[in-house]
Amino acid sequence: MKFLIADSFTKALGKLTAQEQSAAKITVFDMQQDPSSPGLKFHRIEKSKDQNFWSIRSSRDIRIIVHKSANSFLVAYV
Repeated sequence: MKFLIADSFTKALGKLTAQEQSAAKITVFDMQQDPSSPGLKFHRIEKSKDQNFWSIRSSRDIRIIVHKSANSFLVAYV
């Protein structure tokens, strides 16, 4: 399975505090290691034109936006 990280994720990550960046990076690493882990709670983004966009909770205040298809994950935004 392909695992990709978009430039938009990297740019948005740079705007977060060090603690928020750490939480987001840990979540992305965990997702890369085991995308089916029950600790990752994928929530479909209902109003998206593309039904493959999901959000994952990284912390109480931070969510990671992922485009998930049958053969790839694209980490799009945080």
